[in-house]
Amino acid sequence: MRRACSLGAVSLLVVAAALAAYNAPTAGFRFAILGDRTGQAQPGVYEEAWREVAADQPDFVITVGDTIEGGSDLTAEKEWQDVSLMLAPYRKYRMFFTPGNHDVWSLASAQAFEKYTKHPLHYSFNFKGAHFVVLDDSQSEQLQPAELAFLRNDLQANQRASIKFVFSHRPSWLLYVVLSNPNFPLHQLAKRYGVKYIIAGHLHQMEHYELEGINYLSMPSAGGHLRDSKKYQDGWFYCQTEVIVHDSSADFEIKELAAPFGEGRVTKPADWGPSGLETSSK
Repeated sequence: MRRACSLGAVSLLVVAAALAAYNAPTAGFRFAILGDRTGQAQPGVYEEAWREVAADQPDFVITVGDTIEGGSDLTAEKEWQDVSLMLAPYRKYRMFFTPGNHDVWSLASAQAFEKYTKHPLHYSFNFKGAHFVVLDDSQSEQLQPAELAFLRNDLQANQRASIKFVFSHRPSWLLYVVLSNPNFPLHQLAKRYGVKYIIAGHLHQMEHYELEGINYLSMPSAGGHLRDSKKYQDGWFYCQTEVIVHDSSADFEIKELAAPFGEGRVTKPADWGPSGLETSSK
């Protein structure tokens, strides 16, 4: 009888320890974000971005989409094979890909994306207490009801995560946040479940907005061509971003690539706004 009580006590201790570990502050870690490689990929830029990512030795890397040029079912497999060869030296890093419109445009291209990235079109994962969601808006300017349903169910199941990030390729939220309008489904879900960062690509431009405590980031290019003014202060530059996570906060270092693709300037999201650089670069 005493043995049964002892085993029961041990079981309770195990459960208590597991709950304490789950609810403990997030252990410190770092990850990298890479912007679009394509939309008219510029020679050598993506390769340099990866060299600089590797120098930071992140725990993993996540993209915001547009890894291949795409557009043809006949060439998609070959393009993914070429990218796989390019990334071969960096396979020690876990890689998480977001589907972009250059990656997915048809059933065949969707199948190729899943085959070569080893991920479905939408998915989520946890790392040291933090939660990450990757959504698919590759073929639509807006998040479709099925994506929002996936996000709602996923966030509901991961409410206890200490910090949450949501990634998609297209910044479907852009017009709403420009107008400081919180009345759209993505924002309401993020607010309800405590998402702190919503991150996209597609524009190739650095933009930062904050709406009701949620940070919206449009990441600069990691190889796709620069548009409009092509000026750094307007958010047009090549970069890779290092994110250092500790407890329930994240510190972003937006790192312009070194010469010959940039000047190696480093900024934080707070340095940027809707109209470009708002403070002196560091």
